[in-house]
Amino acid sequence: MPAAARSFDTQHLPISVREAVWTGDDLAHQNHPTIPTGFDSLDASLPGGGWPTRSLTEVLSPQAPLCEWSLLGGCIPSLMEGDGQILLVSPPLPPHAGGLAQRGVHPDRLVWIRAKAPADRLWITEQLVKSNPRGAVMAWLPQARADQIRRLQVHAQSCQSPVFLFRPTGAQREASPAPLRLLASLGSGWNIHVQILKRRGTPCPDALELEAIPPQLRKVLPPRLLRSTSFSFSREEAPDARDLGRTATIHHPQRILHPH
Repeated sequence: MPAAARSFDTQHLPISVREAVWTGDDLAHQNHPTIPTGFDSLDASLPGGGWPTRSLTEVLSPQAPLCEWSLLGGCIPSLMEGDGQILLVSPPLPPHAGGLAQRGVHPDRLVWIRAKAPADRLWITEQLVKSNPRGAVMAWLPQARADQIRRLQVHAQSCQSPVFLFRPTGAQREASPAPLRLLASLGSGWNIHVQILKRRGTPCPDALELEAIPPQLRKVLPPRLLRSTSFSFSREEAPDARDLGRTATIHHPQRILHPH
């Protein structure tokens, strides 16, 4: 490469042009607001410093629900400010109000939508994204195809709230139109391992280890249980015992929506 090309300085460009230029050794520019994740190291690794809005975020995990709430728990309180709601599309287990309260999730702000058929899940997710809700959309779509995710991404570009899709790790072998794609798994103790598989900008070769202790539990746990090496949770269990616990009794049936 010629020396002149290597020393090119974008500061000589007009501002409107400079803001649109991305150099290969930087994270891509984020033109829309982002939501802090609650993890400093993860924020530093994401374009814009947080979860993107007007875009899809795809999270792959070995078995649902292992660490979805641990990963997203840090951002949920800010998403519920004002009249924000957390919209759940077909989570594998009923939400457990007690466990989620430890992460600042109020039952009145949680909408659980049950749908068994993949086509119904996809349709509901699409309608929610198109409605531009305030809060966040969290959808479990293990069988979604690339063309269906592409359609959701098109709609998400007009949605001011973050949209999260949860899929199994086997989907890693498939191409995905989601601009941000992560692989999350349980670590030791309260930790979760996160690998950024795809982001706008340079690749992220290093995995992150995030300490995901619920704030309310941190206040009451003895020091030995706060140490991440003092215990571990089985990765084979379908429910995440730290967040979901037992299957919850549904106290607000009017909050459960069924597709017609």
